[in-house]
Amino acid sequence: MPKFAANLTMMFNEVDFLDRFEAAARSGFHGVEYLFPYAYEKEELVERLQKHALSQVLHNLPAGDWASGERGIACYPDRVGEFQEGVGRAIEYATALGCKQINCLAGVPKGVAPEKANQTLIDNLKFAANRLGAAGIRLLIEPINTRDIPGFFLCHTQQAVAIIDAVGSNNLWLQYDIYHMQIMDADHGGRSRPDDRKEPCSRRPLAARRQPGSARAWHGRNQLSLLVPIHRQAGIRGLDRL
Repeated sequence: MPKFAANLTMMFNEVDFLDRFEAAARSGFHGVEYLFPYAYEKEELVERLQKHALSQVLHNLPAGDWASGERGIACYPDRVGEFQEGVGRAIEYATALGCKQINCLAGVPKGVAPEKANQTLIDNLKFAANRLGAAGIRLLIEPINTRDIPGFFLCHTQQAVAIIDAVGSNNLWLQYDIYHMQIMDADHGGRSRPDDRKEPCSRRPLAARRQPGSARAWHGRNQLSLLVPIHRQAGIRGLDRL
């Protein structure tokens, strides 16, 4: 039976972030995710999770200066040290929060040759997959469409599969967002789904979302973003038991 996790970055924006944990629990959710935990003390987030009997499903690695438009640093060859430090910080937070999955945003490699960006991403993912695996945490990568994030480096399904192959780790998983890939792969005449050949488990999609506002499957748990505020008008308690 699917379960559902509330994305606190997108949902319950009528209240301050720390109050969204209570809002999610009152709406019947048992799991939450959000972009980044790093602006808050670990203990503060843990207290909110425990108080409202919530589990932390996912958060991202540090992704550079988000406010100025950065969307990840994993493909920047001159920021490898910063990336590696971010992996350590993410492990500290994920361990404290009991979070077993972390996503890596590839970034927008301005001024970097594609071949160099690709190799830098592969090398950084090898480092992160190893460090996260030792901590019992899964590493995810997610292709994102370039309409919403122009220039985003990781933007096609087969590109992600090729990178997973190049990394060669059993701790690198595909976060497959059908919304993003039906834009990119369908626009380019490709398949808007992962390769359906028999593949190692790390190639199978760990997550899938059909479109903005619908559910994204999270290893047995679904993420709801824009769809849920619509349902909240009619009440969504018990939705995660559907």
